Amino acid sequence: MSVTAISVWNNCLAFIEDNIQPQAFKTWFLPIKAVRLQENALSIQVPSKFFYEWLEEHYVKLLKVALRKELGPNAKLVYIIRMENKYGNKEPFTEKIPSSNRSTMAPQELDVPITSKNPELKNPFVIPGIRNIKIESQLNPNYNFENFLEGDSNRLARSAGMAVANKPGGTSFNPLLVFGGVGLGKTHLAHAIGVEIKDKYPERTVLYISAEKFTQQYIESVKKNTRNDFIHFYQLIDVLIIDDVQFLSGKSGTQDVFFHIFNHLHQNGKQVILTSDKAPVDMQDIEQRLLSRFKWGLSAELQTPDYETRVSILKNKLYRDGVEMPDEIVDHVAKNIKSNIRELEGAIISLIAQSSFNKREVTLELAQQVVEKFVKNTKREVSIDYIQKVVSDYFEMDVATLQSKTRKRHIVQARQLAMFFAKKFTKASLASIGSQIGKRDHATVLHACKTVDNLAETDKQFRKYIEDLNKKFT
Repeated sequence: MSVTAISVWNNCLAFIEDNIQPQAFKTWFLPIKAVRLQENALSIQVPSKFFYEWLEEHYVKLLKVALRKELGPNAKLVYIIRMENKYGNKEPFTEKIPSSNRSTMAPQELDVPITSKNPELKNPFVIPGIRNIKIESQLNPNYNFENFLEGDSNRLARSAGMAVANKPGGTSFNPLLVFGGVGLGKTHLAHAIGVEIKDKYPERTVLYISAEKFTQQYIESVKKNTRNDFIHFYQLIDVLIIDDVQFLSGKSGTQDVFFHIFNHLHQNGKQVILTSDKAPVDMQDIEQRLLSRFKWGLSAELQTPDYETRVSILKNKLYRDGVEMPDEIVDHVAKNIKSNIRELEGAIISLIAQSSFNKREVTLELAQQVVEKFVKNTKREVSIDYIQKVVSDYFEMDVATLQSKTRKRHIVQARQLAMFFAKKFTKASLASIGSQIGKRDHATVLHACKTVDNLAETDKQFRKYIEDLNKKFT
């Protein structure tokens, strides 16, 4: 190998490193090896066709500038794709002139598909040793549109989901990101879209997976040196549904591989559906390039269901279970459990179980006892972190802004309200509250609570803030 080739490439790397993100440099440029230098043409070795295509698509201008700095205006770059097969042997060298040079040199044929020596699809959902290349959807048929009742709180998300199901990859809702709090039906809707697509388009490959399982599969592929197989598998999917995408937070390697898979699917007209417990703007430790792609399509929020929707959900649940219950009992449950659908259905299931197992008639008194347990449990779950999140969302800011040192009036008031509600709904000491809300002392918390009390009496708008937020915690 020519020393000159290495020195030229090292100089190029130094320039490139200064102009891109560290993670991108580590992923896409460190694995490249300089092979030879002939006149003004530098040959570099890359590990796969996918790798080559990604460089050509995303970094060709940067490569051109770096190379011309070293070899002059007539510099050329030759890719050598060298892949490992399943036996660990190397494929023969195959050269490719990048598209930017085609006007001056005719490209040689490139025929090294990812599975060139291994035609079997490596399916990460199949137990090793069992031959099966069929991709099971992992969908739950019980989660469908029929039992996902429409209301004001979910109309946008449900309608968008139906549009995607009717024309996957063919709407502007790609990706479709459904976000909202715990128990509001994100997973149900994601499955419902997939189930509907499978019903309408049985030939399409649909896959549902949680972000946590996706991450585990990726880690396993890195351990076994099958990262390309992992990517190739997901590139074959027509409709990819990833649940709880916020789980990718802080996992740079998984985010990186998902970024490539997402781009491939999107560019080929495939549908991507994501769910998250927060909007893209509130996601922390997710790379900006990924967040920007989440915003390409539609972000639809699932909100807490209103009273009418809660009644409909309960009646639908009872109907499906073949149980009759007086309206006054349904009404009592719907009025008192407001937090989410999961708790709403949990209360009605508990009520049916109490009646069935204990041979008790479903009375209003029994309903009150069951509901009281659920409401108490909900109240116990109110933490200082939760209070900060709710207050931040209400004032349309992130928690970091709420906790910051800024003295802007609306941020100060939001911080004071968070301290006020933390004192009201938790048993934490003033010092503990202050420490968790921006590292303040107990005196600041005490002052915040007094300020909130004073403003509640004198400022009509501020009083409305308190009332609105109070409803979210009770």
